Amino acid sequence: QVQLDASGGGLVQAGGSLRLSCAASGRSISAYAMGWFRQAPGKEREFVAVISWSGAGTYYADSVKGRFTISRDKAKNAVYLQMNSLKLEDTAVYYCAADRRAFRVVTSIVEDEYEYWGQGTQVTVSS
Repeated sequence: QVQLDASGGGLVQAGGSLRLSCAASGRSISAYAMGWFRQAPGKEREFVAVISWSGAGTYYADSVKGRFTISRDKAKNAVYLQMNSLKLEDTAVYYCAADRRAFRVVTSIVEDEYEYWGQGTQVTVSS
């Protein structure tokens, strides 16, 4: 079992930055791709970013490309999401998730491919 604890959310003005953290416990996540998803009020949860198990590959939703950066620290068993140039439409609850398959060659943006989920952290961007 893997427990994921997402943190770092908060209230920020448009144009500002936040860094989300996702700390894993229970076992190592080093062999698993890790993703970030978000759910805005009244909307379905959507993919934001993913990093491969090795850390060499990343992929982003078009809406955040160039503004968000996903990274991981295997020594700390953690994943991060640096969010810059935040927009009002980035307001959402952000979730980190661990891939259900180890050493996946091609990372997935599909929720069903993720087995473990954190509790979510609220990000609110104000004007």
